[in-house]
Amino acid sequence: MFFTRWSPWNDLQSEMSRLQSEVNRLFGRYGSADGKSGIPGYPPINIWEDEDQLFVEAELPGMELDDLEIYVNGGNQLSLKGERKQPGDNDGTWHRRERGYGKFARIVELPHLVDADQVNANFKHGVLTIMLPKQAASKPRKIEVKAE
Repeated sequence: MFFTRWSPWNDLQSEMSRLQSEVNRLFGRYGSADGKSGIPGYPPINIWEDEDQLFVEAELPGMELDDLEIYVNGGNQLSLKGERKQPGDNDGTWHRRERGYGKFARIVELPHLVDADQVNANFKHGVLTIMLPKQAASKPRKIEVKAE
């Protein structure tokens, strides 16, 4: 028979470690508590494709086109950079500030090589839509099978 001496400090240390992990995970997901952007995964995006091109939608409410930059790097990386300006009305008392502000950058690896010269983007009602035509080498080709 094997006996282990019980120590309340072991339970407390384990619980404190778990709590620290949860706090780190929470702030890693939602950014810092000062309201500034720096949030991983911002802006939120959707990516889908049809036979000829990829589509990317990004939610950017309150952004101006002048504050946004879009790049295609290496044929399969999309880079979104920008800055959401801090609200100008600072005279009042804030009760809640959940919308972040500040500079952001997001690089997304695309599932196919795209033709960077043919990329189109439009911005309507705070949603950025980017159309990225696939390179010919990335498009599926039908192979005919011959019977012998």
